[in-house]
Amino acid sequence: MVVGGIDAAIDHAARIPKEAKKILHNLAASWADVADCKELEVVPLKGAMTNEVYEINWPAGELGAPPRKVLVRIYGEGVDVFFDRDDEIRTFECMSLHGQGPRLLDRFSNGRVEEFIHARTLSATDLRDPTISSLIAAKLREFHDLHMPGPNKVLLWDRLRSWLKAGKGLATPEEATEFCLDKIDDEITSLETELSVENQRIGFCHNDLQYGNIMIDEETRLVTIIDYEYATYNPVAYDFANHFCEMAADYHTETPHVLDFSKYPDFQERKKFVQAYLSTGDEADGVELDNLLADIEKRMLMILTSTTSSMRGNDFNSTG
Repeated sequence: MVVGGIDAAIDHAARIPKEAKKILHNLAASWADVADCKELEVVPLKGAMTNEVYEINWPAGELGAPPRKVLVRIYGEGVDVFFDRDDEIRTFECMSLHGQGPRLLDRFSNGRVEEFIHARTLSATDLRDPTISSLIAAKLREFHDLHMPGPNKVLLWDRLRSWLKAGKGLATPEEATEFCLDKIDDEITSLETELSVENQRIGFCHNDLQYGNIMIDEETRLVTIIDYEYATYNPVAYDFANHFCEMAADYHTETPHVLDFSKYPDFQERKKFVQAYLSTGDEADGVELDNLLADIEKRMLMILTSTTSSMRGNDFNSTG
């Protein structure tokens, strides 16, 4: 395995589990366009928050042909407390059947092998680009309208309580006091009562719409939303609020959990995004538009409250 020099190659190759290497060998051996299934290049990819991600390349058998590529994702340690990995894989496979995201090629004990998408991951500044923002909005509408197996049930509140229970189990008494864990259950109940109103637009939500989970093909301008660890049915307003709050984030700093709300989109930016979502750029129904914008603001305040609570301590780690 080679990548940028012998020492680097050894380091990156060592990060690929033996189980995954066997899968990669078998995949390459089954492809007629691979010149040598043993001669692969391992390239670490930046931008993943909770996983190690590698691009795997094999030289093509035909002169001048592009190399065959796949992506290897190695799960981060300790993150399974936040979601069910089997549920995520089922979602991943179902998304693939719907023509969304990469195909699942195989699994190993602590990761998976995926189809390689020929697109670039967005940056924080891309989210503010009006053209790209409209493309994201249209893709988000498509995502929310997917029909996924299982009950169409909002899981947000059960998930928050599950995370709180896990947090209490991991925290020391001092940490539990510092982060006010004993008060959060009442806050969850209060928010659930306040925000669980009738006639909400419910859809299949991504729930982690930061720039690192959105890709764009520079040639076709097609947008792909990736990484479905947190995806569930939810009020769609939550996905908007999460995405808008992510515009205040920069995950390439020493304090990735600190949000700069001077970068939060202003009302006109939010309105244009929701209009693009509702009608792919045409004028949306005024009442529907206003109701969704108001609901988004409530969800944003919920996220802001939880973020502020999380930042009371000095040892916070983002898991988005």
